[in-house]
Amino acid sequence: MPENYQYKDFTASRLYCNHCGCSMPVKERLLLILPDGYLYEYLCTSCSKTVGDKRVSLSKEDRILF
Repeated sequence: MPENYQYKDFTASRLYCNHCGCSMPVKERLLLILPDGYLYEYLCTSCSKTVGDKRVSLSKEDRILF
């Protein structure tokens, strides 16, 4: 890893919801486990609509399981 490595992963706390019409708090939910990583979706805490998604690569330890 480079010396200036500052973060491992971002997690959103608020995203814009088209249904509510403003930035809303979100919760992250694991949607799929793929061969190359995890797929998460972000849900609006007010209306429970999907407002975004995130893909995270597998760690070296997780790759051993596949």
